[in-house]
Amino acid sequence: MNTSGPVDQGLRLIPFRGLRYVPERVGSLAAVTSPPYDVVVRPDGLHHLESADPHNIVRLILPQADTARDRHRQAAATLDRWLAEGVIAPDPDPVLYVYEQRNDEILQRGLIGALALSPAAEGIVLPHEDVMDDVVADRAELMRTTGAHLEPLLLTYRGDGGTTTGAGAVIDRTVLREPLLATTTEDGFRHRLWAVTDPSDRREIETDLARHQALIADGHHRWATYLRLQQEQTAPGPWDYGLVLLVDTARHPLQVRAIHRLLRNLPVSRALKALTGHFRVQRVEGPLPRALDVLAEAAAAGNAFLLAGDGGFHLVDRPDPALLARTVRADRPDAWRTLDATVLHSALLDEVWRIPDAPEHIGYIHDTAAAVEQAERLDATAVLMHPVREEVVRDLARQGVTMPRKSTSFGPKPATGLVMRSLTLD
Repeated sequence: MNTSGPVDQGLRLIPFRGLRYVPERVGSLAAVTSPPYDVVVRPDGLHHLESADPHNIVRLILPQADTARDRHRQAAATLDRWLAEGVIAPDPDPVLYVYEQRNDEILQRGLIGALALSPAAEGIVLPHEDVMDDVVADRAELMRTTGAHLEPLLLTYRGDGGTTTGAGAVIDRTVLREPLLATTTEDGFRHRLWAVTDPSDRREIETDLARHQALIADGHHRWATYLRLQQEQTAPGPWDYGLVLLVDTARHPLQVRAIHRLLRNLPVSRALKALTGHFRVQRVEGPLPRALDVLAEAAAAGNAFLLAGDGGFHLVDRPDPALLARTVRADRPDAWRTLDATVLHSALLDEVWRIPDAPEHIGYIHDTAAAVEQAERLDATAVLMHPVREEVVRDLARQGVTMPRKSTSFGPKPATGLVMRSLTLD
């Protein structure tokens, strides 16, 4: 994203020695990759990844054991064993990486490197969502125990659209060469990775990025984790940088999707009964795509949600203005006060349904069909959301206003497992 004027110190992306799978030691590169840890929410999805290859990265980002301490120790031991066995190996020299994701409809290219950390107050890297302390604590212990950044965050900035100089020009030249790796994951995306080794290319990237600030598109909890671990250090070092993928959205616009809520202990019948007098409720005919079209139409006129879990769909819209006046904070911009996520958490979850925002009560699910399926299986309520427009996210971030956590899902997200960063090699 562009700043409103020149910045004294913008983005600083430095090379690192990437940890990468050795292709000859695994079934395939696609079989050892995973979506980001917070997208792998279904047990069947976790088991599918674990069975895809004995070295799938999910064994590091989501290790399975009885206690959190045992999980983190298991991940560290697994990483050490794979390094000792040559399943994973560090690249010989520190480099920046060009990363490409492509399917029949989308082409996204960006730079993977170690980004200098900065608090939000400095205006260099801007968050747009709140975080949950328990998730940050868990990710911090995993990073601390493994001594590694296992998956890159997705950050965006807005370049000037030029193709002759700057980071974009370096990327365009780099992709003409043979890649370090190429693979196609089961979601149909083709992934390619290149190393940027020429010092003049790196200087060109450095000069360009220094003029920009970035928006965290995906990875708020991991960015908060980076900052927490940096504060624990007593001297400058590798913890002052975090593994990121930087994408220029002037060249490669991201998709913005909603993240849905699974209310584990609230059946749909009880949820609907509590809405009387607070929201309009209408039954909507399926199937799911048709119901989502109805949600989109209603969301264009105001706050709207789609409830599912009882075999049908229920449109919830037209909130009572008195309820909103009583429950939504008045000291925030109108763009924040009218967000669906704000109304959901302030009016519905906190006031009408009185559901604590804790993992045992609320699940956050990216996949719409998965949210409906889990709600029906658990006799729970899925609250399906409509996506927020990217410009709203960016404008609020510029104002220093964070949205309710898990308000957006930007993508495509980088595949986890193609390149990692050891904090002992830098």
